[in-house]
Amino acid sequence: MSDSNPNIDIGRSSSILMKFINSIFLSLLAISTYAQSSLKVIGYFSGNPQQVENIQAEKLTHIIFSFCHMKGNQLHVDSKDDSITINKLVDLKKRNPQLKVMLSLGGWGGCAPCSDVFSSVQGREEFATSTLALNKYFHTDGIDLDWEYPTIEGFPNHAFKKEDKENFSGLIKVLREKLGSNYEISFAAGGFKKYMDESVDWSTIMPLVDRVNLMSYDLVNGYSTITGHHTSLYSDKQQPESTDYAVQYLINHGVPKNKIVIGGAFYARMWENVPDANHGLYQSGKFKAGVDYKNYSKEFSKKNGFQYFWDEKAQAPYFYSKEKKLFATGDDKKSIRLKTKYVKDQNLQGIMFWELTLDDSTDGLLSEVDKVK
Repeated sequence: MSDSNPNIDIGRSSSILMKFINSIFLSLLAISTYAQSSLKVIGYFSGNPQQVENIQAEKLTHIIFSFCHMKGNQLHVDSKDDSITINKLVDLKKRNPQLKVMLSLGGWGGCAPCSDVFSSVQGREEFATSTLALNKYFHTDGIDLDWEYPTIEGFPNHAFKKEDKENFSGLIKVLREKLGSNYEISFAAGGFKKYMDESVDWSTIMPLVDRVNLMSYDLVNGYSTITGHHTSLYSDKQQPESTDYAVQYLINHGVPKNKIVIGGAFYARMWENVPDANHGLYQSGKFKAGVDYKNYSKEFSKKNGFQYFWDEKAQAPYFYSKEKKLFATGDDKKSIRLKTKYVKDQNLQGIMFWELTLDDSTDGLLSEVDKVK
């Protein structure tokens, strides 16, 4: 006869099994939590040293200093104030040790010499060498290229040529060679079809970069004489270009989902002389001004003559003043929440936005992104 009690053995086995199940559950929960927290939240920053203090660094994975420019063939920080700003941005890592701070080249109107400099092997080599040197000097984490645009017309009178496409690939290659795996490389890409069709060689550059920052805003820009959604999530018949259109385009052209970052606009665009039809949407007008998100409540208030509208198909807000014939389009809390959810649902790398100083520093759009991620 055995001394052991079979009921006790069963109880012990059950206890061990339950501990094993709990262990698996906790491991899966940790993996899930990590996956959620790994969503990249990237803010461009074009402010001054004093404005760095207002940045909610804990809610960001990346800050991109905007902008550095070219001096000869080299990446160059324009002023002493810019140097102070970069140093203060790097200091934010004391509050968020996981934060990465990147330097950015160019911007709208900021890449006049790019086509010429990057057309030669020497120009690309010197630029890449200077990029490494600046990152080492400032203890920053990489480069974001904001060339608007290779091969197609961008800022008025900026040079562009067909060869820019191949030269951009050459630039990415030499940057990766110089920077190695210790520094990140990203680039800002136009979210409209002409850019995606003509400006870059997706299959060549995407294996070499950490991400593409898709400018899924300014889809209706300041040159447009017809209003529309400048940063809609989905397309409709009147406006085929949208965030989703650009994302699906990239996926269909072999760009990995986990290297795609979509863009949010922390500002609105306003048109004037817009007739009172369809609440000003898809009507004739003349671009008037941009409006920072932090000023929405004042600029687009009922007291100021505006009504708020939501386009269910585009998943985008807009504002219209019948009295003033003003129409405005941009992201708001609802659309930013939906964009962030879209990133998660599509298994994309993250969301970026232009730019931090335009936000309400206490209860703004960045806070909405943080709630969803």
